[in-house]
Amino acid sequence: MNHTLNLKEDQEMESGGEKKKVMVAIDESDCSHYALEWTLQNLRETLQNSKLVIFTAQPVADYGYLYASSFGAAPVELVRSVQENHKRIAEALLEKAKDICSHHGVAADTFTEVGDPKDAICGAVEKLNIQLLVLGSHGRKALQRAFLGSVSNYCVHSAKCPVLVVRKKE
Repeated sequence: MNHTLNLKEDQEMESGGEKKKVMVAIDESDCSHYALEWTLQNLRETLQNSKLVIFTAQPVADYGYLYASSFGAAPVELVRSVQENHKRIAEALLEKAKDICSHHGVAADTFTEVGDPKDAICGAVEKLNIQLLVLGSHGRKALQRAFLGSVSNYCVHSAKCPVLVVRKKE
């Protein structure tokens, strides 16, 4: 029996003419950059018949320090400036990822939302009707994951699609 995964056949059977969507969630880390590169190199045939979406979450600004540093009355301009800075960083990260994709001959759409990365990624999967989510793994040990949490572990259990976690060899 042949148990090989043939995403191309699955896509043709299920798609009804609409391309499947693969989403790679990234942040500034080396492991997410590696996951993107890995996806572009190892899922090349799948990506030729799919739509690639690159996603990053913008952090929810912690306004506590702004209020504390301004004695409880953070100026609206300062709050807006922090939000705009987060957005610029996210857009620059997505633009860099798009450039990496284009060097591999793959066109990619980008998407960003404000929120906790775990929730934002799973929310984007549903909102964009993603069929495969690809994430990098920081390679944390069990005790570190227990204290720090794991975005990839959360998404594996909560995302409404299959999740591929790419871990860089040490």
